[in-house]
Amino acid sequence: ELIEFKIGKHMRKVKEWAYENLKGDSIIWLIILLLSIFSVLVVYSATGSLAYKYVGGNTEYYLLKHSALVFLSLFAMWVVHKIDYRYYTKISKLLLWVSVFLLVITWFFGANINEATRWLTIPIVNQAFQPSDLAKLALIVTLASMLSKRQQNIQDFQRAIIPMLIWIGLICGLIAMTNISSAVMLFGTCMVVLFIGRVPLKFIGILLIIGGFTGMIALKFGQRGGTAISRVETFFGDVIPYQAQQGYAAIAAGGLFGKGPGQSDQRNFLPSAYSDFIYAIIIEEYGLVGGIIVILLYLSLLYRGMKATTHSDTAYGGLLVSGLVFYIIFQAMINIGVTLGLGPITGLTLPLLSMGGTSQLFFGIAIGMVLSVTQSELSSFSRDARGNQLKNMETMT
Repeated sequence: ELIEFKIGKHMRKVKEWAYENLKGDSIIWLIILLLSIFSVLVVYSATGSLAYKYVGGNTEYYLLKHSALVFLSLFAMWVVHKIDYRYYTKISKLLLWVSVFLLVITWFFGANINEATRWLTIPIVNQAFQPSDLAKLALIVTLASMLSKRQQNIQDFQRAIIPMLIWIGLICGLIAMTNISSAVMLFGTCMVVLFIGRVPLKFIGILLIIGGFTGMIALKFGQRGGTAISRVETFFGDVIPYQAQQGYAAIAAGGLFGKGPGQSDQRNFLPSAYSDFIYAIIIEEYGLVGGIIVILLYLSLLYRGMKATTHSDTAYGGLLVSGLVFYIIFQAMINIGVTLGLGPITGLTLPLLSMGGTSQLFFGIAIGMVLSVTQSELSSFSRDARGNQLKNMETMT
């Protein structure tokens, strides 16, 4: 009885701490925590051969590095969720201009990896950084802000739509010069946000046509145009790429319940097993059940995000959550679809699960913004509940 009392006491302290420090949607917090734990486990397993190849067999090196990034993203999420989400609209334009500058610098002077200059190296910490991660986040925040302010004149193409078109075209175009799949995904996310923001379909159709022309320019003059075309042709051809073959082998070997944590064999043969094709390793080790659980976690995140959108007390909050959640879910579904052979290989990682650099941090910031909106929503609900309670007491009196 004494042990049960002490356990109950500690549990109450944990609940009190969580209540005081983890505001917003508790289900989203739980989803992110589960994905983070899953990420550390799978990345540790998938980086075994990488460790033997580059760090002399020190298998803990990538475990510690990735764990540090996961904790950093969780800390960033916590910090961001404590800030009123309305503040972000004030700095979004500045971040967009910074993103444009960094994207141009990266295009011409960035580190060349796999025939593309997508990375800048952060001095001192020697950490690779993709400016496109910052640009995506800044564009979605700015687009949500611009849409919310233009709801009264949303039918005016010149004053309402063209300013948004310029930013969408500029950011997506610069990203497409080095990373076509990320640009297409971001453009699709923007189209969804515009649709939710009540932009007329005829205007969205015009934007799609303009986006198509921009994409053709990127294919012609961008760094990865040839690679993108080759991957699409391979997908519709008769030859299955080596990476896809090894991914299918991992999925087939997983069965219903998988081989168990750390028991993957294909991690030694599958290129990018820890990033682009980590979902194949998840199924191999945790089976079809583990793969379905991961999909359900993402779908739950989408559901909670859409619920926050409908209950947001401002148009900006709802549009912001929609953009950020769809951005994460789109990338997750594309990655999973590629792993299952439903689309050409893209190089997009699995959000919150794959081993990544600063992308992990920016996903944490994005979720922090979502939690900030849900925190405001819950506060508004509490105020309404207290108001109704007072009215009921007055009526009874």
